[in-house]
Amino acid sequence: MGKDKVTEEYGSLLFTDKVMQERLPKPTYKELTKVIKEGKALDLDIANEVAHAMKEWALEKGATHYAHWFQPLTGITSEKHDSFITPKDDGSVLMSFSGKELIQGEPDASSFPSGGLRATFEARGYTAWDPTSPAFIKDEVLCIPTAFISYTGEALDKKTPLLRSQVALAEQAKRVLKLFGKDVTSVITTVGPEQEYFLVKEEDFQKRPDLVLTGRTLFGCAPAKGQELEEHYFGAIRPTVNAFMKEVDDELWKLGVPAKTKHNEVAPAQHELAPIFEQGSLAIDDNLLAMEKLKLLATHHGLACLQHEKPFDYVNGSGKHNNWSVCADGKNLLEPGANPSENLQFLVFLAGLVAAVDKHADLMRVSVSSAGNDHRLGANEAPP
Repeated sequence: MGKDKVTEEYGSLLFTDKVMQERLPKPTYKELTKVIKEGKALDLDIANEVAHAMKEWALEKGATHYAHWFQPLTGITSEKHDSFITPKDDGSVLMSFSGKELIQGEPDASSFPSGGLRATFEARGYTAWDPTSPAFIKDEVLCIPTAFISYTGEALDKKTPLLRSQVALAEQAKRVLKLFGKDVTSVITTVGPEQEYFLVKEEDFQKRPDLVLTGRTLFGCAPAKGQELEEHYFGAIRPTVNAFMKEVDDELWKLGVPAKTKHNEVAPAQHELAPIFEQGSLAIDDNLLAMEKLKLLATHHGLACLQHEKPFDYVNGSGKHNNWSVCADGKNLLEPGANPSENLQFLVFLAGLVAAVDKHADLMRVSVSSAGNDHRLGANEAPP
């Protein structure tokens, strides 16, 4: 993909702010911007106009279905595809998509792990549109990022607690900034989650039932050559792997995922993809998309992509380092400036963050605790 093609195709499968400005009436665009940036309530008339523009754009891109794309407690994403078709009495069909269908869905939640909040016969879940994360097209489906909650409002996913935490953080940050005489419109978190992964030949992968079934090896000897010299780190990328990485970049760029850096990692056959930081919940959406594309596109090159945190004993595991910060109206609140010791605002936010991590260490630990992550620790790895 040459320079012109990259700039032309970047975000081409994403319903971006630019697309919204081009396709929505000015008053509608202004109202939607308030919903996204200020958390204002969404009017159904505005939702109908947005849904119509979104549908027309998606049809032009070859989409035939839409799906509320959400993040249940399974560690992967979920989607149920509905077509745009509405049959007419004369035997033909209309292609339609309403604001109500955009805002809310009602999937069956009976088979999702969600803490046994209800009996099977009460197992209706609700998906609610998250307008802070742009809709995108994947495999001829218009995917609408959503939160997933129960009838009584309990979170059944990983996005709802994140969105709620962002609101809580924004409220407190605005309160502190007012003490400095600053009245800001929005406070957001920013995250740049690096994604490490292993690549092995698909034929070798299929010979290991433990790898296929659990994502990691359960038995076997130490490798003849491990990471003793660590020369794999930042080493020359093999042509097969490079071809795979190029396809990943091309596909992620079309979806507006700002994939920036790629390199060999410490362990043999281990690699990393790092994006430019984005608004918190959007960064998580993009990371889940990246993980899905890595697995899928590896098969085009005769490879299997392993994303378990510790697929092989004796060598480095795969981390996902979150480069995290807080921004108020686009300015980084954790930026120390030229004279950090005299930057009172920076010191207040830094002290508040350190105190919060100290006080809520148990909750943070639980939030990242999983069998894979607890198993990951070894050489060259940050703690979970």
